[in-house]
Amino acid sequence: MSDLREVLQENSYLRQKQLIFADCDRYQRARVSTLLSIAAAVAGADYDARGLTYEKLYERREVFLLSRIALRIHRAPKALQVVDVSTWEDGVKAAHMQRVYEITDREGLLVSIRSDWILVDPQTRRIMRPGTFTAKKLGTCPKAIDAPEPRKILLPREGVEDLGAWKVVWSDLDGNGHVYSGNYGDFVWDYLPADLQEKVPREFFINYSKEATLGQELRMVGCRKGGEYLMEGLGPEGVCFSAQCVF
Repeated sequence: MSDLREVLQENSYLRQKQLIFADCDRYQRARVSTLLSIAAAVAGADYDARGLTYEKLYERREVFLLSRIALRIHRAPKALQVVDVSTWEDGVKAAHMQRVYEITDREGLLVSIRSDWILVDPQTRRIMRPGTFTAKKLGTCPKAIDAPEPRKILLPREGVEDLGAWKVVWSDLDGNGHVYSGNYGDFVWDYLPADLQEKVPREFFINYSKEATLGQELRMVGCRKGGEYLMEGLGPEGVCFSAQCVF
């Protein structure tokens, strides 16, 4: 097999990836956690390729944290498949810097993604306005992306079931010292009703509200709402994350 491609353009970045068995579920379909992880990794690779590594952004006290993300799965990628992952910056909306993605194969579109990021001073953890970002001029995507907008997810006050507790362990953490954003896809699937675990969602939304760190215990709650399932992880300071699975 030829080497996987990497293409950097003025306002886009493409990276090929081969999915392995570990990226996929029991039916050899890419897990939601894999799609979330690809989005996070390719965003970082885009800036790395431009010379804006995490270390350089940290020195400038201008780092990004993922706030919200929305996926639309047109066709589920499969184990051993080689896919093209393309990403574009897509301007600013209120306090968020936006980034979009497409995952494709030779037959066309597999997954489309929209994401919202916040700019943070890594030393003070203070959220900053997007206009204060100085490392580069933010771009906009030149094409329409067939993905839903990230949204605020709220569970109803009634009809919510207690799903149990999840304790943050060492292997959940990333280099920022909190739970890696991609891992939340597996947490959600582990707490879904068994019949829904078997399905591929048409859409998936997640909000990252508060950091989850080593030793924290989150109370997991959720509810069915028609063809959807809503879930929250509640920590000592309130909602840590909220997710919406649309089947």
